[in-house]
Amino acid sequence: MIRLILGLGNPGAEYENTRHNAGKMAALRFAGKNDYPEFKYDKKSSSLVSKSGQTAIALPETFMNKSGSAAAKLIRPKREMRELIVIHDDLDLPLGRFKISYGKSSGGHKGVESVMRALKTKNFVRIRIGVSPKRKPAQKEVMKFIVGKFKPSELEVFKKINKRVSDALEAMASGSLESAMSQFN
Repeated sequence: MIRLILGLGNPGAEYENTRHNAGKMAALRFAGKNDYPEFKYDKKSSSLVSKSGQTAIALPETFMNKSGSAAAKLIRPKREMRELIVIHDDLDLPLGRFKISYGKSSGGHKGVESVMRALKTKNFVRIRIGVSPKRKPAQKEVMKFIVGKFKPSELEVFKKINKRVSDALEAMASGSLESAMSQFN
C-alpha cells in the first residue's frame, strides 16, 4: 500500500518544466492519470495535497532543500515509512531512465537529505528520475543546469519516461515494491 507520494520540486512559475521539478511533474501526471481530486493547499505541511482513498499525493511548496519539513507533517515516522514514495530528479541517471530504490543514501540530493533528516531514516522508497544529458555539466554549472528548463527534445523524452514512472507507481499500489522493482529497474 502507498500512503504518501511526495513529488519534490521548487514552488513558483519560474521553476515549471525545470529538471529539478521532475519529481513534482511525475507526481502530477500520476494524479491526473488516476483522477485524483484537485490539489488543495495544506497550511500545516506547506504543501499542495490531493487524496484518493488511502493514498495522498503531496507537492511541497517549500524549496527543495526544505522538503523534509513537509514530509514530517504528512507521514508518521517508523510505522509508515515503507508506504512513503519520494520522487525526485537525479543527475547521476541519464535522461530517459529512472530507478526505484529503498533505503539508499541521498546521493547528495539536497531534497532527499532534507527528508531523511526530518524523518530520521533513509528507509523509504525513492523513484529517481534521470535528468542528465549525455555529458554531465561541470560542477560549477550543476545548479544552473538543474534549475534550467527542459529543452523541447528533452521534454519529449521526459514525457515518455514519466508515463513509465506512473506505470511503476500503479504497480507498487496494486502489487509489491519488489515486483515493481524487478519489472521497472
